[in-house]
Amino acid sequence: MIGRLTLSDFRNHADALIVPDQPFVLLTGDNGAGKTNILEAVSMLAPGRGLRGAALRAMARQDGGGSFGIAAEVDGVVLGTGVSADAPDRRQVRIGGVASSANALADHLAIVWLTPAMDRLFLDSPGGRRRFLDRLTLALHPGHAAHSARYEAAMRARNRLLTDLRRADPTWIGALEAQMDEHGTALAAARADLVARLNAQLIDQSDEPFARPLIRIAREDGASDEPLGQRLARARRRDAAAGRTLSGPHRHDLDVVHIAKNQAAALCSTGEQKALLLSILLAHAALVSADRGQPPVLLLDEVAAHLDPSRRAALFDRLRETGGQVWMTGTEDSLFNELNGATRLHVTAGHVFRSAA
Repeated sequence: MIGRLTLSDFRNHADALIVPDQPFVLLTGDNGAGKTNILEAVSMLAPGRGLRGAALRAMARQDGGGSFGIAAEVDGVVLGTGVSADAPDRRQVRIGGVASSANALADHLAIVWLTPAMDRLFLDSPGGRRRFLDRLTLALHPGHAAHSARYEAAMRARNRLLTDLRRADPTWIGALEAQMDEHGTALAAARADLVARLNAQLIDQSDEPFARPLIRIAREDGASDEPLGQRLARARRRDAAAGRTLSGPHRHDLDVVHIAKNQAAALCSTGEQKALLLSILLAHAALVSADRGQPPVLLLDEVAAHLDPSRRAALFDRLRETGGQVWMTGTEDSLFNELNGATRLHVTAGHVFRSAA
């Protein structure tokens, strides 16, 4: 759990200090007060670009000096990240006071989030679903981010060479394809492991109060079990004509089916889609707890707003069962009347105040 969180010049927070003393951290306040900004800050303690996927320079406070800092104490280790004013697009990470890579954060903390923007996850692009899948995978396979970064770097280099295939060195292309094979195979295997274990976790779950999903990975059209490196080598002319690589785990998609209705998630109601996401998140938390010996930190933005009282109470009970730290936001205190064991904070115009219990 995060025992202490400090923000400096992050979004609309000039400075903030939060010291949770309960499993739930509840942030309430008006729209635009800065509640989601705090969740975003916590999400930056994991590899990647956080729950908004924003550019680093956009996270610095508008009337600040162009830098920002986030630090958290986790099991006696201080994790820190931020940017300096002279390099606003270069992320800096320190773990225990030592400069580290962003990917190394995954060794210390597993963080998963659910935001209102994700309510359309099943209707939006495959890229969004892949990012969601990879965030879940990262919590079980901390090396997943490094494999992803190396795969993407090799693919970008290959794509550049394919723009002039006649002049490109085939040996160099082959070396890049070998790298894509190595890291892409690792990516695909980690995703497949996650999906198999999630489905096993979900199989005995009740269909109420949250819908029960079946999860599958959809590969690109025409994909075969042939090693990726061989497929890439055969497809150089095709990929050169397309201007991009058409085979590999970067073309995977996430398929989710509502089991009780035997219906694709994309065809379900908005409420059912939210319920499917919650089911996946709760099952994933149980998996992480069993696998890592500690549950993930869950960030839930406005998660209670569209749930009826019985489902809200059921959600709070299920979240408590995960044994992990849960950060939640809401505009109405009344949405959390049934929630016990919470550090209650009120956020107003970038200031954080302790609320009465």
